[in-house]
Amino acid sequence: MVESARGGSTSEGTAGRSAVGEASVTARAAHEGILRRQAARESAARTYARALPIVPVRARGLTIEGADGRRYLDCLSGAGTLALGHNHPVVLDAIRKVLDSGAPLHVLDLATPVKDAFITELFQTLPPGLADRARVQFCGPAGTDAVEAALKLARAATGRSSILAFTGAYHGMTAGALEASGDASDVRVARLPFPQDYRCPFGVGGPRGAELAARWSESVLDDPKSGVPHPAGMILEPVEGEGGVIPAPDAWMRRMRQITADRSIPLIADEVQTGVGRTGAFWAVEHSGITPDVMVLSKAIGGSLPLAVVVYRDDLDVWEPGAHAGTFRGNQLAMAAGTATLAYVRENGLAERAAALGSRMLDQLRALARGLPCIGDVRGRGLMIGVELVDVEGDGLGFGGGVGDSAGPGRGTGETYWGPDALDRDLDALHRGLDVPDALDRGSDALVRGPGALLRESARGRESGALVRGLAGLDPAGVGGGPDASVGFRRLSGGLSPAAMRDPEASSPRPAAPELAAAVQRECLRRGLIVELGGRHSSVVRLLPPLTISDEQASAVLDRLADAVEAASHDYTGRPHGPDPRHRRRGDCAERAG
Repeated sequence: MVESARGGSTSEGTAGRSAVGEASVTARAAHEGILRRQAARESAARTYARALPIVPVRARGLTIEGADGRRYLDCLSGAGTLALGHNHPVVLDAIRKVLDSGAPLHVLDLATPVKDAFITELFQTLPPGLADRARVQFCGPAGTDAVEAALKLARAATGRSSILAFTGAYHGMTAGALEASGDASDVRVARLPFPQDYRCPFGVGGPRGAELAARWSESVLDDPKSGVPHPAGMILEPVEGEGGVIPAPDAWMRRMRQITADRSIPLIADEVQTGVGRTGAFWAVEHSGITPDVMVLSKAIGGSLPLAVVVYRDDLDVWEPGAHAGTFRGNQLAMAAGTATLAYVRENGLAERAAALGSRMLDQLRALARGLPCIGDVRGRGLMIGVELVDVEGDGLGFGGGVGDSAGPGRGTGETYWGPDALDRDLDALHRGLDVPDALDRGSDALVRGPGALLRESARGRESGALVRGLAGLDPAGVGGGPDASVGFRRLSGGLSPAAMRDPEASSPRPAAPELAAAVQRECLRRGLIVELGGRHSSVVRLLPPLTISDEQASAVLDRLADAVEAASHDYTGRPHGPDPRHRRRGDCAERAG
């Protein structure tokens, strides 16, 4: 018998390979059979299953293994539910202890040691100013029910009925929560502008855009002819998730807190997706230092199991017994898993790690975007990251900000949204104190001649292009000269869209590219990476990895995403839009999957 190089016989080696091949075929057949039966028997309302045709059978941490034997890096994490990833040991141990103890698993809203421990740990994490006077309402197991409870509570406590919410919001799929979401059609909700840089509704972005959004909100509330009655509450997300991963500016958050406090309007913070360390603080409202009147919590607080609560100031506790109830509001296993998760995140500084690692990932993605025109914007906070895909063949519609979802042709010009007087002041302030560095050499003539040249030229003209290139190479702290220069720089750079800072020849957002985003999602899946899509037009690739993701795994995620974007953009346009090699990292992604 002939021996193989590894010491076994040739026939034995052939038999082994044949057995492996048969097992693979069997696994693949089982995988496809399950998917066929799902398509035949489950509702047309299913969502993730359509874009992610996988059948998970095992999971640990960041990694999922499918029934077909393939392994994936999961950056969906149960839509942000899995703060510690799949099947973390502390979560499994907490669940086993409850199961082994003989404790009842279903208790309605009765007091139990498990519930007491959960509330104690939860209150230990709450923002200062709320924990010492908080009440907690256990709701049905989904976050949307907690939103319903928060809206009902605000209406009951104030005696008013209308609600303030924001464009791009997502608060759930039940009737009241859907009313407050961005795609509502029949509402008792007044919609206010949510500040964003890339597609600013006012066309300016930055602090100036946030200030205009705040002023609009004040005007709606104080104008007796605005058509908006005094509301029962305002609900907002500190980072809009489904809206496209848009972080609210901290100053704007503080302004909303002041606006609502001055007018006795309860402020409801929806932290369903942003909570438990996701954004780099235990609760996202902590970035701005505000204390909301009401917090809506779900997803990660259950440690991967269904749990939802509303936490609110004690003076709002006007409920009658049974005013908001639910059969499954006493989920003991979820409370035990949630207690273990909250404690682990707090004791191990995972929020701080999310801030540091998320910042590095954002920096690397922005470097990648400089070589990939189809990436219109990269944004996020902590490990809540979005990459917006755009149509490189489409035209941007203006200078220094977003076109908005409904902006028509010709809108978004610098003169319309900035105005020559404001631009003149900002340029003058920059020029008065500026020690022009090398980065601004080519743009110095534009500065000297002032705003007239900028406004006469199109956003793609040489004058604005030179200025943008100069500003893109500067940091406010590095601008020479006096305080006037720094103020002028901040105002100007705050008014420039991220696309303009990267590409002076296209200084306003390109049209969203949902088909390209879907293609990127498919290419990611082919490479063993699970990502979600979101945003106004489903054109934002979203990354929600667990807080336990390692540096090596983060590099693998970014490598696979970069390859997927490059491949999808090539197929989408018919020609390569590959990244500059200087901005790409290469690595053996397959070996980093564990």
